[in-house]
Amino acid sequence: MGHPHQRRASRTFLTGIASLSLITGAVLVAAQTPASASGSHASSQANPYSPQYQHPYRHGAIPTIAQNSNMKAWAQTHTTAATGPETLSYGGGIDGTGVNSGHSKVYLVFYGNQWGTQSADANGNAKFSGDKSGAAGAAQQMFKGIGTNGETWSADLTQWCDGPNVPAGATSCPSNANFIPYQSGGVLAGVWYDNASKSPSAATGHQLGQEAVNAATHFGNTTAASNRNAYYVILSPHGTNPDNYQNQYCAWHDYTGDSTLTGGAVNSPYGDLAFSNQPYNMDSGAGCGVGFVNSPGTLDGWTITLGHEWHEMMSDMNPAGGWTNQQSSSSYYGQENSDECAWLSPGTSGGAANVKFGSFGTYAEQASWSNDTNSCAISHAILH
Repeated sequence: MGHPHQRRASRTFLTGIASLSLITGAVLVAAQTPASASGSHASSQANPYSPQYQHPYRHGAIPTIAQNSNMKAWAQTHTTAATGPETLSYGGGIDGTGVNSGHSKVYLVFYGNQWGTQSADANGNAKFSGDKSGAAGAAQQMFKGIGTNGETWSADLTQWCDGPNVPAGATSCPSNANFIPYQSGGVLAGVWYDNASKSPSAATGHQLGQEAVNAATHFGNTTAASNRNAYYVILSPHGTNPDNYQNQYCAWHDYTGDSTLTGGAVNSPYGDLAFSNQPYNMDSGAGCGVGFVNSPGTLDGWTITLGHEWHEMMSDMNPAGGWTNQQSSSSYYGQENSDECAWLSPGTSGGAANVKFGSFGTYAEQASWSNDTNSCAISHAILH
């Protein structure tokens, strides 16, 4: 991950992967030095300024811009690899799962009664009196809009796959793999306001995972099959500090079976549950992307981080059984597709941009790494 206002030289190093005819002006090459640099197998987890340092369950954690700078400064004096290949490899799957190779079912969980009184907005979405930024409505509209209007921001995902025909270490998919399909018609599957009590002032990773189990119960997803394509976004309210994100990071994702999760794996009777920690990161201001693409851009970082974690869950549903950087000589080692393209400045190669989701609105999003184009793709051809 890199500082949003520093560019890096483009690289050509990917071999053995078929090239793709690019959409004109749509696929962009990354142009920035990453922040989470480490040539060792410990990767960013060895960097004491990384959000993952001593917290390995924070998969895909996006550092704040200030923390990003601290990571870079440390890496410059403690590592030998300034950059390296960004090619992602398949992790072999965990519990039979590598990617979300079906139609994604996104469940938004508004965690804690600090969200305030619920009503409905003009689009029929849940609206809350404690949400002065309108974050709840934007999240619902964004996930409703994915896969509509022919948008190709999400099409990057159609190159990733899992299944018994995909060997661990593969850098491309055989034709008989289980591919992620294009997510036509939106992915929002449900919204729950869990207002039975307050959200903890600083929920632990384990508490967030347990809330995903509570949500699965609420939505009736009580079998492993019903959760195979489900994803629970745990949205904490304004003024809280879930997993002590303030001044460290802006969001992360994981699954309940991760034994490195704070307190150990969450006991889920419904199979593995993919979930994310989505703080009310407008509270961090520009550090988590307020104004990153637009002016005033209050919700820029909010939608960027929602999109970042969704992309990573889709390509690495049970981390790290999906697609990650497995090249220990690369400073990108251990990163997922969105990590490799995080905080690239708008207007630069691979930079964040506004994406129009048909009638559901236009939202700031970031690019994600594409093996088949060897680039950070803000747009991609639909392959499956």
